[in-house]
Amino acid sequence: MLKHNAVKLMGLLLISIALPAHAISDAKLESIKQRIEPVGKLCMEGDSSCATAVASAGGAAKSGEDIFNTSCMACHATGAAGAPKMGDAAAWAPRLANGIEQLYIHAIEGLNGMPPKGLCMTCSDDEIKSTVDYMLENSK
Repeated sequence: MLKHNAVKLMGLLLISIALPAHAISDAKLESIKQRIEPVGKLCMEGDSSCATAVASAGGAAKSGEDIFNTSCMACHATGAAGAPKMGDAAAWAPRLANGIEQLYIHAIEGLNGMPPKGLCMTCSDDEIKSTVDYMLENSK
């Protein structure tokens, strides 16, 4: 009899502990989901969801000047790693001699000491092209 009552008591105790876990309100459950969701998302080149992620993060295209000031200036203002300085027409002339399209390709894919997209991995190809145009315009 004592054993039987102990089993009943243990059962009631387990139910009283487990019941509140099932009685979580929708608002509380949503709050928990928000707290444990990932803080970021990895976007790889060619992933169609990346454009959506960039657009939702504020999405307007950045200007060539903005990109230069945040990603390119460290090398193209100092000449680091052999980078042609913005404003130095003589340094840009041989690079431009191969055509603007070739210059765009090198800016996007990288060349010698320059990493692809100057490490602006959130920049689109068009944004990189506008940055090249900005540097050339300011290097005449």
